[in-house]
Amino acid sequence: MVDRYCERLAPPGLAGVVGCLWRSETIVGREQRVLPDGCMDLIWMDGAVHVAGPDSRAFLTVQPPGQVVTGLRFRPGAAPGVFGLPACVLRDQRVRLEDLWPGTTVTQQVAEAPDPAIALIAAVAPRAIEPDRALGAVLARLRTGSSVAATADALGWTERTLHRRCRDAFGYGPSVLRRILRFQVALRLAGQGVPFATTATRAGYADQAHLAREVRALPGASLSQLIRAQLPSGANRSTPRPSGSCSTA
Repeated sequence: MVDRYCERLAPPGLAGVVGCLWRSETIVGREQRVLPDGCMDLIWMDGAVHVAGPDSRAFLTVQPPGQVVTGLRFRPGAAPGVFGLPACVLRDQRVRLEDLWPGTTVTQQVAEAPDPAIALIAAVAPRAIEPDRALGAVLARLRTGSSVAATADALGWTERTLHRRCRDAFGYGPSVLRRILRFQVALRLAGQGVPFATTATRAGYADQAHLAREVRALPGASLSQLIRAQLPSGANRSTPRPSGSCSTA
């Protein structure tokens, strides 16, 4: 067994901002690959609270055996309202919370809490603002393969406005966001045992070769490698693992 991973739902009052709370325990130390998913996380690890920005590519890290990580996964587009800055500022970064909130006592509160996840929720709750519903429409359209022009037109925005809104909320423009959402759909389908050729068609790729190229470009590993790594013994989750917790061999 490589690690133990579990999730629990966010409190009802924060369900529009927080996707889930999660905990990961590394059993065998190794290099791990965090997959891009369009989300941001607040993470308690190694005695500090970190903010995981939205990844545009695989984020490689090494976790030693016995390391326990607790996290809070924001819903797409929700984290910027909590942190008070555009998501693109944190793209492909991991920063300490103190760098964003100077003078904060959150780290001390989490360290002293019997349940770090509850302390993370307490830190987020006073700043939680549900994201604009229009952002949900953007995600829905891009996830089904809508073009940038068609998505902007459906929302009554210019393409420049759509690009700006996506960078602020999700960390990257609509074209990159669409690639990441499509990759996540493909990963979910393949993980359910759907043949790769069928996965490519259903996820919106031109063919299986296109899928293979995109998978190599985003997470930097083959789809087969990713699927094997997404099935650790003892896992219990209903969604793809969040930024900062999702690992592959």
